[in-house]
Amino acid sequence: MPTTPVTESLFRLGLTEALPVSEEATTSRVVVNNDLLRTVVFTFDAGQLLTEHASPKAVVVTLLEGEMDFCVGERTERLAVGDVVYLAPGDRHALTAVTACRMQLVMVDVGGQ
Repeated sequence: MPTTPVTESLFRLGLTEALPVSEEATTSRVVVNNDLLRTVVFTFDAGQLLTEHASPKAVVVTLLEGEMDFCVGERTERLAVGDVVYLAPGDRHALTAVTACRMQLVMVDVGGQ
């Protein structure tokens, strides 16, 4: 994905049609990528999962469609459409799609914080 200049506005249209939920798969598309942040849209078919991992960046997850179980450390919550999760840098997390899902993830570089 080419870098999106911080100084230029940008439209990314038609993402729902461009990134449909694929059967028995997880898919993703980077929509913004620069030195400050990276935005990625993911789709998950029901039952798909991301195993526990962490990011050195701060992360904001917004569930756009479906339901998923989202785990941060020892806590697991069932997310519904519109729910938001903030992940501090380094927090370990995992997820499982309960139904077909679409989520947006925004990673923000917090510098040496």
